[in-house]
Order: sequence, then structure tokens, then C-alpha cells
Amino acid sequence: MALVLDGVRVRQRGDTWLHDIHLELSSGMTTLVGPMAAGKTTLMRVVGGLLPPDAGRVVVNGKDVTAISVRKRSVAFVYQQFINYPSLSVYENIASPLRMARFPKKDMDRRVREVADIMGIGDLLDRRPAELSGGQQQRTAIARALARPVDVLLLDEPLANLDFKLREQLRGDLKDMFRDSPSVVLYSTADPAEALTFASPTVVLGEGRVLDVGDAADMYAQPPTLAVAATLSDPPLNLLPGVVREGRIECLGSSFPAPGAHASGHDVVLAVRPHQVTIERSGSGVLEFPAEIRLAEVTGSETFLHLMLADGRHLVAQLAGTQLFTPGERTVAYVDPAHIFVFDEAGGRLLATSAAEVDLHG
Repeated sequence: MALVLDGVRVRQRGDTWLHDIHLELSSGMTTLVGPMAAGKTTLMRVVGGLLPPDAGRVVVNGKDVTAISVRKRSVAFVYQQFINYPSLSVYENIASPLRMARFPKKDMDRRVREVADIMGIGDLLDRRPAELSGGQQQRTAIARALARPVDVLLLDEPLANLDFKLREQLRGDLKDMFRDSPSVVLYSTADPAEALTFASPTVVLGEGRVLDVGDAADMYAQPPTLAVAATLSDPPLNLLPGVVREGRIECLGSSFPAPGAHASGHDVVLAVRPHQVTIERSGSGVLEFPAEIRLAEVTGSETFLHLMLADGRHLVAQLAGTQLFTPGERTVAYVDPAHIFVFDEAGGRLLATSAAEVDLHG
């Protein structure tokens, strides 16, 4: 099975929501990750036939389906807000697309029970949706989408409204379920943890544009642009200004060797993830940033320490465990240059960093 989006563009109310999207997806699961307003739902609605593009084509298995109505497409959709028929039992909800497709009764019964067991709701088939928990209702909605074999299965942030424990469980279930699916399964999420957990081919979307396509873990480890790094980072990146001078990068009084050859005076952006910021020196060759503690946000297993640097910029350190601090207290934040991503001023090119020969005094 193959899905191709060829130059898909969507404009709404004078704004471009999708900018000439080119994608080639094959059988199995592909994760679509991006923040709110990135264009994920718009792209899925185009693929599903719910929204006609202003330009471009949608091709499924070599057939142009752009002008084909949703009713005549081999597609199923699962939404963030689970939708079930309240007057029907779980069994009838799952069976409804099979009845519309006029499946033989014996085959329909076997398929309903098969997908119900896969989703862990095999013992709930006689219940109505109102008698189910939120997680069970979402499982029912997913089971209904899975019941009828389709060319394309679209899941638009289906776990976003569920509690953390249930999301973790269903992520594992869905990952196993779709690993070898004969359908093209497109799963959208705003949560980078989901993209990393699924370990499937990943499309990073931002402001209606494809920012990158590849392995989520690889893009997380070596993001090609600042936009990709920001999309795959939760909590958000710390961003600091830097400038290249005589082969070194200077940042708020510290410096380290500049990766690559750049003319003196070239501005750069330094990005570091909060878990790479410490308040304990981890050895020589680290950058030091004197700071004032503004807030210690304790979650139980972690403490997010909000710091204000000398120039008024903010820095967040993600520390292990419960740690108590006093607002207004002075401290020093340490960052190993090996954990810093360096981007050019436009954020369009990543430079590798090195922890060698770091000069803390410039």
C-alpha cells in the first residue's frame, strides 16, 4: 500500500494552511508530529477526502483519489474526541462500518470480536458507551475504525484526552498493532514523546510545511534545524545568543571552539535541553552561567528550576527528584558544550559542537 501527497496546498480565509506538501508513505505506521496550528488535522482531512485541496493530488496505490468523495474512499478516521453511537452497544458500534459494507453476518461477528479483543474490550460488547470509561470509549472508537479493512487509517491525536497511565498503555498497544499493518496508518500528535515512543517513520510538520522526514530518534539526537529541535523537545529548549569570534563561539562571557569555519561576527543561536543543564559542576570544560533562582517547580520525580541569567534571560534546568530551593538565591548553571546545538542565525543549519578546549573566560 502507498499514499502519495503531490504538491498539496490548502488555503482558507486568505491564509495558506498547507504549503505544497510532498510526501510518500508506505504500509505500516507513520507518525505526524507538530505543535498546534502546524497543519496536522488539515493534512489528514485532505487525505481522508473531507477537505479538497486547492492544488496538488492525493494518490493511493497509484490511483488519484483527490476528487473522489469520502464515502467512496477506503479510509477510516479516529478523532481526538472519541465518537460513538450512544444508543448502540459496543458490539453494534464496532459492527456499524461492516454492516454498511454488507459483510456476511458470520464474518462480521468474527471480525468484531477479533478487534474488540485486540483493543482489550472483548468483555464489554454488551455495554452502551455511557457505561464505559473514557479510555474504553476511545478503544471502542479505534476498534470501529479497525473493523473494516481500509487502505488508509487516520488517527488524529486519539490519545490526547486520556490520562497519562492510559496513554502509556495504549501507545504500546497501538505500536504493536500497526507495526506490520497492510494499511497506511497516519498517526498525528503534538507530543514529541509519542513520536519517539512509536519509533516509526516520522514527519515533522510546522506552519503547514514539512520540516523533515525520518527516524524520530535520529532527528531528536541531531536535529537539522532549530524548528525540528524545538518540535521534538519537551520541555522546551533553552535558547541563548552566541557570536563567532576568531574560531570560537562566545556566549554570555564564556566561549568554546566554533564547529566549522565561520567568519568573525557571525551570529548563532545556542540551544540546550533542560535536562542537560545542571547546578553541579560535572568536570572541567563546562560553561558557567551565574544565575538567580526564580522558581522551583516540583513534580515529584523531577524539579524544574527556573533561573534568571545576568542579562535577564531565562534558563530552565530539569533536575532529578524533589529538590527545594529558595527564590532569590544565587547559583551557577553549568552546561557541557557537547550538549549544545548550534544553529545559524536563521535556524536553518545545525553545526556539530565539541567539548574540547573550552575556554571559560573567553
